Amino acid sequence: MEQLFSKALSVSVRCRDSEERKSTIRVTIDLQLSPSAVHKRNLHVRLTDDKDPYFLFTLSISEEDFQSLKAQQGLLIDFGSFPQKFIELLELCHSEQEAESPRFLLQLCSQGPTPEGPSSLSVVETNAFKHLNHLSLRLSPGSDREVKDYLASCLARLKLLLTYCCAFLQTLCEKSKELEKLRSEWTSQTSSLSSRYSDELQSEREKALELQRRLQEQADQLRQELESAHRSSSQQLRSRVGELEVSCRELTERKYKNESAIRDLRMKLVAAEEEGQRSKQQVLSLRRDNSLLDSQVHEKERALSQLQMRAAVLEQEIKDKELLMSRTKDVLEATQQQKVSLEENAVGKDAQIKKLEATVKSLSEELLKANNIIQKLQTEVKSLVGKIKVKNTVTVSQEKVLQETTEKLQSAEKELHSSRQQLGTKEQQMCALKEQLESTVQKLNESREVLKTNENVISWLNKQLNERQMTRATAPEPAAAAAAATSGAKVRLQQPHKSLRSFI
Repeated sequence: MEQLFSKALSVSVRCRDSEERKSTIRVTIDLQLSPSAVHKRNLHVRLTDDKDPYFLFTLSISEEDFQSLKAQQGLLIDFGSFPQKFIELLELCHSEQEAESPRFLLQLCSQGPTPEGPSSLSVVETNAFKHLNHLSLRLSPGSDREVKDYLASCLARLKLLLTYCCAFLQTLCEKSKELEKLRSEWTSQTSSLSSRYSDELQSEREKALELQRRLQEQADQLRQELESAHRSSSQQLRSRVGELEVSCRELTERKYKNESAIRDLRMKLVAAEEEGQRSKQQVLSLRRDNSLLDSQVHEKERALSQLQMRAAVLEQEIKDKELLMSRTKDVLEATQQQKVSLEENAVGKDAQIKKLEATVKSLSEELLKANNIIQKLQTEVKSLVGKIKVKNTVTVSQEKVLQETTEKLQSAEKELHSSRQQLGTKEQQMCALKEQLESTVQKLNESREVLKTNENVISWLNKQLNERQMTRATAPEPAAAAAAATSGAKVRLQQPHKSLRSFI
């Protein structure tokens, strides 16, 4: 006998001439294999009530009975799968028995006034259209022998349960006795340990108070040393910062003075460049006049070509002067960062620029003279021989003037080169001073960070002292000493905190 299903299900019981009622009935399904016949199986369905031991309905379905049941109710399954499908329908009824309107339900219908005669067990599905009956099994009430066998099996199960409960109760009593015994042993051991370690705890407490007192004294001494080192280091830093501020102000004043001097030199250089441009324009006009003379007088072509060559030489010299002027301009732009030490040299440069201006003016005058001579040549075409001699004389004098001007410009270039070297030296000195100032500011910031760290350390020490004082407040004897140490620490903490570099 193999049990396939056994659960208490909610069943709707209907009897003739009585109202429908709900009842909890245990449905048990067993599958029996008969050893006498080959492959003969019987399915046993049993209905019982756990509250009523005389309530018993049984049904035995063989393979032949299932064939007639299949034909009567239009089943589409065979006998092998019938038990599993029947159990699935019962599981659906069990899952929806708590719902207000269950979709699947079990009905036990009896033809008599009480469900003691033959009854039918039906699995009904409720939908919106009708009550659909999936399966209906006709069960017969148990005979006296079947009821006695059922009651005997129930009694055997109850005896087995009683035996198990008695054994469990006896084991529980033994465990309770062991628990009481362990509890008494634990209480005695706890009392003995507490009495034994109380003296040791008191001695350790005294040692901790003594160690706290020594640490308090060491902390006070260390704070005094740190405060003295902090004051001395802070004083040195203040003096150093004052010196650096004075040096910075002096360097700033020098910078402003050099910038004003460089602006003046630049204005003078611009004026010299304009004068050179005018000279260049005059040279171009002389070249045009020479070309006109060339076209008008064929006989004097050689003399005019010589004048053109001279004019080209003058133009080249003017270009060289312009190049020199551009170099002078670059040097003057570089001297914008010159400091106080170049003020005296600037005065000398002003005098040299004035000399250059005078030279350029004289050069322009000479060029004007050459222009007048060329105009005279145009008006005195008939007397070309004498005028050519005059022009040659004037040209020689102009060459001499230009040579002198070139020499003066070269000397001025040398002086500017030396001034540039002096300016580079002063710039290096200025960079060194700036680096020294930056390093000093960095050291000052580091000192401030160290000061902040030291203040945090002192605050932490004060907190530790206060905690130790509160801890020692319970001991009556060292109370006065602790109060004196705490008051001394608070007075010292009121002083300004300086650098603690030596401690870090």
